[in-house]
Amino acid sequence: MAAMSGLLSFLLEILKLTIPGLIVFFTAYRLIKSFLDKQLQLKQVELSQQVRKTTLPLKLQAYERLALLMERISLPNLVLRIRVEGTHAAALRVALLMAIQQEFEHNVSQQIYVSDNLWHIVKLARQEVEQIINGVAEQVDPKADSKVLADALILFFEKQEEPATTKAVQAIRKEAALYL
Repeated sequence: MAAMSGLLSFLLEILKLTIPGLIVFFTAYRLIKSFLDKQLQLKQVELSQQVRKTTLPLKLQAYERLALLMERISLPNLVLRIRVEGTHAAALRVALLMAIQQEFEHNVSQQIYVSDNLWHIVKLARQEVEQIINGVAEQVDPKADSKVLADALILFFEKQEEPATTKAVQAIRKEAALYL
């Protein structure tokens, strides 16, 4: 019995020491875990801000470049920039289509900074301009002076209610405004 009483008293002493130790351990664990979680959140916010600082200028530059692309492939601007005196309508047609292709290829990387929807609108605008050039050129004698095709394209453009390039610029502005 005395041995049992000694053992019981020994176990009680161990519990007296262990329970407060466990309480201190779990309290310290929770405090340290809470502190480290907050530090991790702060680091994530800081990293997110750094990423925004880096990518925001790139996104805005992409919107600028796509707006410039739409202006450059707009029929009046394109015709004025590309038309060369003394060439045939067929040569102007090819030159216009090549200029659009080159402009587009020069800006194709901008698609990674804009929404898929906006990129689709930009591609549709490009396709519409190419279709207009091809459609109007089909109605003009290929051997006619390039001025005939240029005038026909400008006339067609002026009759349009809202060209696709204008719609695309509006979509670009709208999406870019989300970041300003």
